[in-house]
Amino acid sequence: MARTKELECVKYEIDDEGIAWVTFNRPEKRNAMNPKLHFNMQAVIAELETDDDAKVLVITGAGDAWSSGMDLREYFRDTENDPAARFKAQWAHRHWTQFLATSQKATIAMVNGYCFGGAFCSLAACDIVITAEDATFGLSEVNWGILPGGNVSKVFADLANHRNAMFYAMTGRTFDGAKAVEMGIATLAVPADDLRDEVVSIARELMEKAPMVLAYTKQA
Repeated sequence: MARTKELECVKYEIDDEGIAWVTFNRPEKRNAMNPKLHFNMQAVIAELETDDDAKVLVITGAGDAWSSGMDLREYFRDTENDPAARFKAQWAHRHWTQFLATSQKATIAMVNGYCFGGAFCSLAACDIVITAEDATFGLSEVNWGILPGGNVSKVFADLANHRNAMFYAMTGRTFDGAKAVEMGIATLAVPADDLRDEVVSIARELMEKAPMVLAYTKQA
């Protein structure tokens, strides 16, 4: 029987097939990542890692965005004079993305819309990235007079190569799902109407494989 759980900024459902649908749930903010979202994700990923009912993890976003990156006000401005709060938020973010990247389970990012800035760190932590063709990706920091902070620049360059990373970081231009595949950021781009069906198909294919072989493949 399917199970659901809803926290303040994240919700998940484990369906009858064993697919765990983990959803960033701040649609009114295009799923911008505030400290609470990171605390929620840290708890959810740790919980699902030891849940035998969850065979494959799918990370997606509510509304019209996967994630618009870090919440500038709540993650940065509200913590700039509170080192302890900033550290706790950074620690939670680092923990859940590392947990996701080293999970024993197969993980899929289902990019249903906007993916910007700090969201690339979360995206890179997933094994497979399936995106809608009309999803919008970008590094918009330069338009705000700042640079992609933390390890966003490195993650983006590792995914997209140096030349693409320099171009998009310096211009702030956006690109679509098809371009994301061309650049190596995403695995496959499909029409938005087919996105969920494609993810389900791939998840089912992964669940047919021996779990430990998939885990060892990720480690290799």
